[in-house]
Amino acid sequence: MVGTLITVVALLFLLFVVLGAYATVKVVGAAKRGVDRTISQARRTVEDTTLRAKTLAQPGPLGELAQLRLKLRTSMRATQDALHAGVAEDESLKESLGLFERLSVHGHELDDELKRLETEPDRGALASRLPGLRERTERITQSADSLRWAARDRARRFADDDLDSLSAQIDVEAGALRHWTTEPKPAASWPEAPAPDAATSGGQTWPDSPESRTAEEPTRSAITPPGRRPAYPWQKKPRPESTT
Repeated sequence: MVGTLITVVALLFLLFVVLGAYATVKVVGAAKRGVDRTISQARRTVEDTTLRAKTLAQPGPLGELAQLRLKLRTSMRATQDALHAGVAEDESLKESLGLFERLSVHGHELDDELKRLETEPDRGALASRLPGLRERTERITQSADSLRWAARDRARRFADDDLDSLSAQIDVEAGALRHWTTEPKPAASWPEAPAPDAATSGGQTWPDSPESRTAEEPTRSAITPPGRRPAYPWQKKPRPESTT
């Protein structure tokens, strides 16, 4: 029993060690890729800035070489970013991305050649090769620009189609919201008076005035005859009138 417990603990400890090592490797790899990416971006920025400076500071063949390199790198990088951003939403761009990768091989070869020619001491030989280098640069950048603009046009077309569909749905919904029926409402009535109690009110709800009494209710005499007056214990009996 004790030996089995020790074995289980040892296996758990070994598993934790392996998982920790794997996590460490992943973190270190991600950090290394991030550092490499940052270094690459910084290097490209420095190279582009240097090329822009050379196009202004070095006239002649060297300045034109720098201008060709800057044009090539700018076009290829813009196309690469556009395709990688678009393929995440449109898988049909994978074929275009594959064509761009093949084009990138020619682009890197041309960029390396232009970079080597920057140190060429024979300016005459360099000037003789510039027309061919200019033509290759133009062909590669035109192909890259064509792919980039086609991908952007496709994305914009999808966005326009989605906007048209959304606008149509909104128009339908807006029409449904404005389509109401004006049915006449029932006229408001005054609250009915409570049914009078026939035993107490005689069928009337407001007190009668002397003029509103009907003939069915005889008018009471203002003076009650003595014989009909009620007698009370404390009253004296009336004396008979004397005849003398």
